[in-house]
Amino acid sequence: MAERPIRVAVVYAERDRQTLIELEVPDGTTAAEAVTRAAIRQAHPGIPADAALGIHGRLVRPEQVLAAGDRVELYRPLPADPKETRRRLAREGRTMGGRGPRRPARTGPSGS
Repeated sequence: MAERPIRVAVVYAERDRQTLIELEVPDGTTAAEAVTRAAIRQAHPGIPADAALGIHGRLVRPEQVLAAGDRVELYRPLPADPKETRRRLAREGRTMGGRGPRRPARTGPSGS
């Protein structure tokens, strides 16, 4: 008996452009195989070869077998380590929100 195909999507987003490719793949297809079949790297040649993969927002290994309806996501590398960025901003008296200097903590109902 022939395997029934399943429908999945492969997605990648850059700052100014997003691509979603829906395709049918054989049951048993892995996340890495779906990325190859979708040929998404042709639309986004800058995707790193070792880009992290996820399914619906959860990191997965490339050999993760897909289920019908899965959305395989390729993640861009972070431009900077978020923890290090927070530490640097804290030393400068700023926050991740970029709203200026940090406010002193309130100590009581009257602020004293």
